[in-house]
Amino acid sequence: MESVRFGIIGVGNIGTVHARYLLAGTVKDARLTAVCDIDDKKHDAIRQIVGEQVDIFSSAYDMLRSGLIDAVIVATPHYDHPSLSILAMQNGIHTLCEKPAGVYTAQVKEMNACARECDVVFGIMYNQRPNPLYQKVKDLIDSGELGDIRRSNWIITNWYRSQSYYNSGGWRATWKGEGGGVLLNQDPHQLDLWQWLVGMPVRLRAFCQFGKHRQIEVEDEVTAYAEYANGATGVFITTVAETPGTNRLEIAGTRGKIVVEEGQLRFWRLRESEDAFNARWQNGFGEPECWEVTLPVAAECSEHHVITANFCAAILHGSPLIAPGLEGIRGLTLSNAMHLSTWTDGWVDLPFDEQQFKQLLDERIAASVEKHVESRTLDASGTW
Repeated sequence: MESVRFGIIGVGNIGTVHARYLLAGTVKDARLTAVCDIDDKKHDAIRQIVGEQVDIFSSAYDMLRSGLIDAVIVATPHYDHPSLSILAMQNGIHTLCEKPAGVYTAQVKEMNACARECDVVFGIMYNQRPNPLYQKVKDLIDSGELGDIRRSNWIITNWYRSQSYYNSGGWRATWKGEGGGVLLNQDPHQLDLWQWLVGMPVRLRAFCQFGKHRQIEVEDEVTAYAEYANGATGVFITTVAETPGTNRLEIAGTRGKIVVEEGQLRFWRLRESEDAFNARWQNGFGEPECWEVTLPVAAECSEHHVITANFCAAILHGSPLIAPGLEGIRGLTLSNAMHLSTWTDGWVDLPFDEQQFKQLLDERIAASVEKHVESRTLDASGTW
């Protein structure tokens, strides 16, 4: 195989983003040969995007069996990610799934089991992992420059979404159609990065507000507190109804502090560890000498095509994936646990009770109200 022939399932907001860079030849080892969308009314508009050389299907099964594709990007609403990904894998198609991989962790475990059984490449579209800012943060942590992590705070409130956004699709912001709100739709990247950088907590307590600022069923504001095995703590705050919003990550360790904000990374390094200073200092007031260090960091990049190029390299050359399918479980574990903590009004230990979570989710799905709106494809260019 000299290049990877791609199909896309779901040509909505994000599916269109993928189609455009594949058509532009941004990924040199990939070409778009087919797309699928179940809404036949959209096919004329899709044809205007993909041109005459790309086949358009109404059935995912037919596209997967057509012989036209080697790999697929699943870009449908969340609930369909597991079933369509598994269908693709069972037909021998390498599968790159948009975030989140599923609505609950048990689904993603099934997806990974299927990938192993079918011997196909399975990846998650976590396009923030290649971002040089977060690559440098991970390097500082993994190399020991930050010392032992004491605290992490992430305030991610620049996800502003108006009511018109939620009215653009019947599946949006419902338990039946989406399975969650800001945690499932906007924050999977941050939840993935949070655990990728500082690890998984042992327990958390969350306070989700459902339909507080928007006429939706699911959460539009969340504050969560996490505790880690080494005694570190973390706070995660998010909303879709704050403007101007903030995107600020702080990670404090025994050797200094990292702050990522407004596309910039700042690193303060202690001349000696806080532990060592505290053990020797006898003069009351005082603190370790601290230097702000200028670090070489490449320009911020969070493009989807980087993950797709890496996915192609995994298929063609066996290169390791930036975001393998197994990684789809951890960030989703955090969002599931935040929901469960709110629903049960208490602490949740990790790993949590998946059966209890599914039961409580199913109760909300059963009570979900049907939305009757005219679906619209929005311009998602430049978004995460």
